[in-house]
Amino acid sequence: MSDVFPSLLLIIRILAAWFGAVLIAGLVWNGLFERTIVAGGASWLFNLAMTLVMASVLIGTISHLRRIWLITGRLDSAALSSRQRRQIEVPLDTAAAFALIEGALRELPRAEDAESAPDSLQVRVKVRRIDSFDGPSQPSRFNIMARFAVKRDLVQATVTPGNGTSSITLMVGPDASAWLDLFVLDDGVNVENAEAVTRAITRRVADQRRQEQADVVQTVNEKELTVARLNLLNAQVEPHFLYNTLASAQVLTRTDPPRADVMLGHLIQYLRSSLPRTDDALSTLGEELERTLAYLEILKIRMGSRLSLQIEVPDTLKSVPMPSMMLQTLVENAIKHGLEPKTGGGTIWILARQHDDHATLTVADDGQGFGGQSSGTGIGLKNLRERLRLTFGGDASFAIVSNFPSGVAATLTLPLAGKAGAA
Repeated sequence: MSDVFPSLLLIIRILAAWFGAVLIAGLVWNGLFERTIVAGGASWLFNLAMTLVMASVLIGTISHLRRIWLITGRLDSAALSSRQRRQIEVPLDTAAAFALIEGALRELPRAEDAESAPDSLQVRVKVRRIDSFDGPSQPSRFNIMARFAVKRDLVQATVTPGNGTSSITLMVGPDASAWLDLFVLDDGVNVENAEAVTRAITRRVADQRRQEQADVVQTVNEKELTVARLNLLNAQVEPHFLYNTLASAQVLTRTDPPRADVMLGHLIQYLRSSLPRTDDALSTLGEELERTLAYLEILKIRMGSRLSLQIEVPDTLKSVPMPSMMLQTLVENAIKHGLEPKTGGGTIWILARQHDDHATLTVADDGQGFGGQSSGTGIGLKNLRERLRLTFGGDASFAIVSNFPSGVAATLTLPLAGKAGAA
């Protein structure tokens, strides 16, 4: 019953409007051909014409109702109106919502004369109308209301900004004066246009959400790949250190048990600080210094007086984040390629300084320098640069230069705590 009353009201309204028009036409006819009508010579022609007009109007109205039912499945007042209004909420910011509705309107079938105003957040598009039942060329000549009607419909959208969301007000109707609605129906064209725009918005929002979900999955995969690469690079540390230390401790247990006990103590401390992390969090300069000092103490037992240390790391910089094992890599390079080949050994310096929003960490030696014989492949420093790039992007750097008067100085530039990017 809810659909019957609006349908009957529409039929009565249209028939009443056309009856009034026919009545006025009859008065005009009567004024022009009064004698003929009285004589009965032409009144039948007028009556026949008016009867055909009213029959065409009734058939057109029923056709309109049928098409609305086919499109929407209902015949309420909102669906029967030739002028449609939709309020659509989208989970997008203003710019994205405007771009979305602009694209949806421009892609409507037979859209033309599109007007876009980004500053006022409005889009207007005119849609050329075709006959709903009689082909794509033009309104049917047998549909008197369609012949009397407009040729284009107007679709207008306005975006209202919200807090992280936007509201789209959609207005769809004939591109003509409102008084024509008394006589002319659109065969559901504007309901169809409004539904088409709504579907387009829904599809575009769904596509965007799927793309966002795909981007999230890709980001997670990339992060997992990055962590795997960091773990692989972290595993490429000098593997012979542990074996050499254990071999040295085995010899010392027979020749110098107290020194063997000290060496094993430092090894335990080193191994304890080298336990793998349960997550991909960064280490700190303080943690890396503790591990590196344990490593150096072991080497001092092995190298004796050939190895001297100079450490200058302020406590305020021990919280600076850095990748694990990076400081030890620099120290290992300094000893392996600088001090061990040099007769008499030398000194290792570990210096940390703060400069505005970053810190520098330098490992220097007075060994044989770049000019000496070296069996290094360079893969350690290559991995170091790669780990810096993966961890900090462009916020960190690495440089290696000759030390004066001899040796090499390698410097890491690191962002301070709170400014480091995650891997």
